Amino acid sequence: MRILAGLSFLLIALVSVPARAEEVDLELVLAADGSGSIDDDELSLQREGWASALTSNDVLAAIRSGLIGAIAVAYVEWGGPQSQVTVVDWQVIRDPATAEAFAHKLRTRPRGAYGYNSISNAIDYSVRLVEENGFTGMRKVIDVSGDGPNIGGRPLAEARAEALAKGFTINALAIRRPGGRPGGPGGMALETYYGEQLIGGPGAFVEIADETRPFAVAARRKLVAEIADSGGTTRHATLQSAP
Repeated sequence: MRILAGLSFLLIALVSVPARAEEVDLELVLAADGSGSIDDDELSLQREGWASALTSNDVLAAIRSGLIGAIAVAYVEWGGPQSQVTVVDWQVIRDPATAEAFAHKLRTRPRGAYGYNSISNAIDYSVRLVEENGFTGMRKVIDVSGDGPNIGGRPLAEARAEALAKGFTINALAIRRPGGRPGGPGGMALETYYGEQLIGGPGAFVEIADETRPFAVAARRKLVAEIADSGGTTRHATLQSAP
């Protein structure tokens, strides 16, 4: 009986021990604009751009160069204050096979976000997504891509400040509107608005996608910089393969 009691106690103790979080070099949320200003073609352009970037030789080489050689990625689309959708949940990417699996999901999942531009609530959602996952990353990055400013939800400054206080870095990819039309408030260039009011944390930066730099190239540059920037000093990516 004492032996059975001892075994039972051991089993209970083992069950009670929380699972150890998987270690990765980077926990990355790709928070993409899925609001009403983004039509289906533009949504597909963003998804295809991130999918092709994640499977590129440049990004895979950057992943392999990390101490662990793996990153955890989730893809979110955001719209209005009540509309944030996890399109592809957390997945570890460490090689071509895992990158292709993520890219396939990204290309085939339906859109679900609606409403207009709550970047602040998208940041809050992304923070919770990282805090509740099963990974421990050396760095935590929220990568916001969009074509306009924050419109709804709580003040952007509050969401940004809380995320930075928790050790996150927020980067941005500004999608310039055709013809050079300003995307920021009051005629401000969108990249200026993102640079002044959105990004923050070690090494934070804004990348630009426009008529001269396709989204896929901008996304690839951005991912290489984010993955390789273990010391918070990398500002621009150098691509080895052709655009």
